[in-house]
Amino acid sequence: MSVKLLLATGIVMAILLAYTLAVGKGGLLDIWNMKRDISAQQVQNERLKQRNRELAGEIVNLQKGTEAIEERARSDMGLIRPDEVFVQIIE
Repeated sequence: MSVKLLLATGIVMAILLAYTLAVGKGGLLDIWNMKRDISAQQVQNERLKQRNRELAGEIVNLQKGTEAIEERARSDMGLIRPDEVFVQIIE
């Protein structure tokens, strides 16, 4: 009887250990979720880095000359130069 009891206890302990490793805090499920979160964060970080590079380039253009400022004023505010004629075609 003690061998059966020892075997049953060992099986229960093995099941509890396997459950804890798979689902418990810091288990395989947690690790999988963390890896997924890290991947998503890395994608977002890369997107933001690209946006920062674009903004840095725009800052340099705005600091260096008037062409970028003029282009920005034309596109964002619809400004024209005094010697130009504005023509708007409406379909």
